[in-house]
Amino acid sequence: MKLFLDTANLEHIKEAVSWGIIDGVTTNPSLIRQAASVMRNAAGETDMENYIKNILAIAGRTRPVSLEVAGLTDDEMFDQGMRLYETFNQVTGNVIIKIPVCTVSSNGCIDIFAGIKAISRLDDERVPVNATLVFTPEQALLAAKAGADYVSPFAGRVDDRIRRLAGMTFNKADYFPLDGLQRDDKTGCAIEDYGLVSGIDLIESISTIFDQYEIETEIIAASIRNPIQVREAALAGADIATMPFDVMRGMVQHPGTAEGMDTFTADLVPEYLALFKRPGKKSN
Repeated sequence: MKLFLDTANLEHIKEAVSWGIIDGVTTNPSLIRQAASVMRNAAGETDMENYIKNILAIAGRTRPVSLEVAGLTDDEMFDQGMRLYETFNQVTGNVIIKIPVCTVSSNGCIDIFAGIKAISRLDDERVPVNATLVFTPEQALLAAKAGADYVSPFAGRVDDRIRRLAGMTFNKADYFPLDGLQRDDKTGCAIEDYGLVSGIDLIESISTIFDQYEIETEIIAASIRNPIQVREAALAGADIATMPFDVMRGMVQHPGTAEGMDTFTADLVPEYLALFKRPGKKSN
């Protein structure tokens, strides 16, 4: 399973690359706004083009970086996707264009299939696409058929929707059971969002469909809120999990590991430590 970092913070990307375990980076306009806000000059401006080029360079040639369009129509998204790709892919050859699977909003939209059409047009131009804001398996299927290289189901946001349906007060980082929440009535049925009981259920459903029909589009488990959800996404069949910096840091930590380190360091004897002070053989 590949691990992507979901951030536009240059220092976080640089540190995660130094760990030697990340395989890519995903960004979106919100993440870029948050990160670039600290890089503004005295006039309150940010050199956005150079900022994005720095993200790509730090990530490196072998790690794909998703850059998202801002348009709502298929023409806008196609034109912006081509511009992003032509402007930035020449830096290190690692740009993926992020397209919303559907641009419908609370204000409505002109064409609910605009995202699917933009994906198809970019695929015709051999531009790699990450279809984002996926909330159902059928959206993932449509994006894959349009030619998306990746689909990004938003596991954490599905969990949030279900908790809101249940009238719960919650923190986004709270663990959400993969089997969902049971209704407080005699039916014992789980609370559903479009037939899904959790974000992990969404990922598993997409994985089952893709395996059934040998679809090669990779599944990026997105909107990941905690390390346990990374584990569950891996077990559910996700090809990739993309996560915030703090979630990735949390993956390596456990109280038992800390307790073990306390014991090991307390048990070290001077004779054992002396082994590391002897001159070793020089490598050729």
